[in-house]
Amino acid sequence: MNKKIIVIGAGISGLTSAYLLSKKGVDVTIIEKNDAVGGSIESVMENGFLFDRGPNSALETTPVIGQLIRELELEHEVLYASKQANKRYILRDNTLHSLPMSPPGLFKTKLFSGKAKLRLMAEPFIGRSNDGYYQSLAEFVKRRLGQEFLDYAINPFVAGVYAGRPEDLSVKSAFPKLYALEEKYGGLIVGTIRSIRERKKRAEVAKQSAKMLSFKSGMITLPKAIEKYFGSNILLSSEVTSVDKSENRFSVSYLQIGTINKIDCDAVLSTIPSYIASSLFTKYDKEFKTHADTIYYPPVLVYYLVYDRKDIKQDLDGFGFLIPAKENKSFLGALWSSIIFSDRTDETKAAFTLFVGGSRNPDFVKEDRNSLLLKVRNEFEELMGISSDPIFTSERFWEKAIPQYNLGYVEHERFFDDFEKRNPGLFISGNYRGGISVGDCVKNAALVCDKINEQFTMHNVQ
Repeated sequence: MNKKIIVIGAGISGLTSAYLLSKKGVDVTIIEKNDAVGGSIESVMENGFLFDRGPNSALETTPVIGQLIRELELEHEVLYASKQANKRYILRDNTLHSLPMSPPGLFKTKLFSGKAKLRLMAEPFIGRSNDGYYQSLAEFVKRRLGQEFLDYAINPFVAGVYAGRPEDLSVKSAFPKLYALEEKYGGLIVGTIRSIRERKKRAEVAKQSAKMLSFKSGMITLPKAIEKYFGSNILLSSEVTSVDKSENRFSVSYLQIGTINKIDCDAVLSTIPSYIASSLFTKYDKEFKTHADTIYYPPVLVYYLVYDRKDIKQDLDGFGFLIPAKENKSFLGALWSSIIFSDRTDETKAAFTLFVGGSRNPDFVKEDRNSLLLKVRNEFEELMGISSDPIFTSERFWEKAIPQYNLGYVEHERFFDDFEKRNPGLFISGNYRGGISVGDCVKNAALVCDKINEQFTMHNVQ
């Protein structure tokens, strides 16, 4: 199409969008401030142990993931999660309970009281809400499923996904498919059953049944493969300083090794975090800064631990466990990393990834780091029945981790949509639009690619 686009940011959103645009014949240059691709995806090998400091896996919810794997020839690198990873635990009364995955399992579990189970049966008879877009996830779940289900299922689940709080998150923005079940079908149970056929038509897979995957060298494998595809068209250690417009063209300035450079292009796609994009696009609309800076990214500490397996009493037969706020622990939960993907350690070791902070406890940053880690470790070892010190530890602090789709987020969504319409050629993407997971980012990248191609095509016709 003889069109050139600059993609700002080499995280999974930017890389996937750039790749799909390139396959459509668009001339793409990617500009990344850091010295490596991947964004929040970081895979590290230390002391012979491989671990992911950001996303540890992806759910195969969109066919685009399979397309990327095939076209980038990564089939031999793919690892699917073990069957044991289907089992999830929730902490209640200082005891790990497996999360029921079927109606018989729900009936037998001790995770929920008999009263809570009876309350679940009333769900199909609960009417629609009048709160619409301005309803928190906590309000939505409490109304439809009851307080206990909110406390011991949704609260820990939200901590595991968003490192967030259900009282803060907008059900419509953070969990749009859950919200749609009520809006379209009148309820969650009925909606889940009736929506299965529609997902099949769209070639989509529900997150609860999608295959979980990673790669032999960790999640960074996919960003690295796209980097190899682009070669010199990815500019690393290059910080975009301004995006200017002259008639129907844009000029992107960036700082590289102390020198300001410029590239002219037909369009610009920003996939960097909102609080960084804020400084680039406020000149086009003063309200951009207000919306971009209001989006909250809480701090999260990722704590990686390896133990001798013989010193662990807890059966290692699951994905890991999540902790409800009511349990008053100093961390959010733990992934049993070497159970999910068995090649992460040898058979005599067990590796775990713990998460601290998030919206539940953002003030952990004020605590002494060593004292905090010791407290977390002691709580974890008590729950797991571990009788020895770890043989290896590592940590990664994310000052601004996961964007929170909090109440009122719909106003940000509407603004960014309108901003793009008022400023043809400027596109705003990233994990603060369309979902935070790797699968969501890949799916949204394909939608953004289609939107850009459509605008280019219309411009050519005119």
